[in-house]
Amino acid sequence: MVYSNNNDTAGFSTRLLAWHKHHGRHDLPWQGTRDAYRIWVAEIMLQQTQVAAVIPYYLRFLERFPDIATLASATQDEVLQLWSGLGYYSRARNLQRGAQSVIANYRGVFPRTLDRIEALPGIGRSTAAAIAAFAYGTRAAILDGNVKRVFARHFAVAGYPGDKRIEDRLWQLADENLPPCAIGRYTQAIMDLGATLCTRAKPACVRCPLAKSCRALALNRVSDFPAPRPAKAVPTRATNMLLLMRNGELLLEKRPPAGIWGGLWSLPEIDDAARARTHCRALYGCSIAAPQALAPLAHGFTHFKLQIQPILCPVKKLSSAARESGQMWLSLGDAHGAAIPAPVRKLIERLFADKAALSQMPL
Repeated sequence: MVYSNNNDTAGFSTRLLAWHKHHGRHDLPWQGTRDAYRIWVAEIMLQQTQVAAVIPYYLRFLERFPDIATLASATQDEVLQLWSGLGYYSRARNLQRGAQSVIANYRGVFPRTLDRIEALPGIGRSTAAAIAAFAYGTRAAILDGNVKRVFARHFAVAGYPGDKRIEDRLWQLADENLPPCAIGRYTQAIMDLGATLCTRAKPACVRCPLAKSCRALALNRVSDFPAPRPAKAVPTRATNMLLLMRNGELLLEKRPPAGIWGGLWSLPEIDDAARARTHCRALYGCSIAAPQALAPLAHGFTHFKLQIQPILCPVKKLSSAARESGQMWLSLGDAHGAAIPAPVRKLIERLFADKAALSQMPL
């Protein structure tokens, strides 16, 4: 079968809008509003995160920070605590920095133009376009991961979308296929198509409104588009995390503002497990009983894997040095609810379950 190279722009968007009217998602908590702040929060949370995971975080976040001013004036600990477990914590820090910028530069009113929206921390071209389309009806194309997959398949664009040449071609197609109006509905429609039908695995082509003009489907090569990321070995790093326990409390320390888990509370880490006692005495003023290695925990990041060896350290004696700034002792329950990384939360949950280990903790 031979397909023309001409884009049927009207047909593409018309079919997509008609499909979305009856089959798209219409009850997401960030839909049905033109409030740019609420849309902004949703779009940032949805970066690299599934809708189902975002919804409870979104609702809790807006309950605590209902507007830009409240978010801008909060402490970073409060923001990170409500983000804890959602991952990619730079998003939370950038969101608060963006709110502070809106207060300082736009008198608390979220900007309307694409260039000003994109200038806010953590917002790229696609996210800016999505916010502007939903909040202001701005005619601008988006190109998130799901939308890249739709265009790569429909127009059989060969190559990895992360390559600039391929990405430029996809942007061109995204721009060319914008409808003249109903931009907000179209934007939601193409997002929904990629998320619910034109999925990475097992796409539902028989129910797709674009199936008749999809070149990848005509070639029987849907699984070939888009091309996967070139294979690259993922390195593994290792660390030892210390669970210093005393009177039912756990020691947490604040991580540096930049880098992995920036600004979160986490467990102390050491390179050499054999130096646990010396390390605890020198840095935390703790005299500990025999350290106990617990079951290891693996945690995956985008670019590497982290192998964590937790070490339970019962504290026999504590000096005032362990109460310095950047360190705090919390009950296991409070620590579990603090702004902590996901693997630290898992380790705390293991402690809750390990009654035998907790019963041996010194008073």
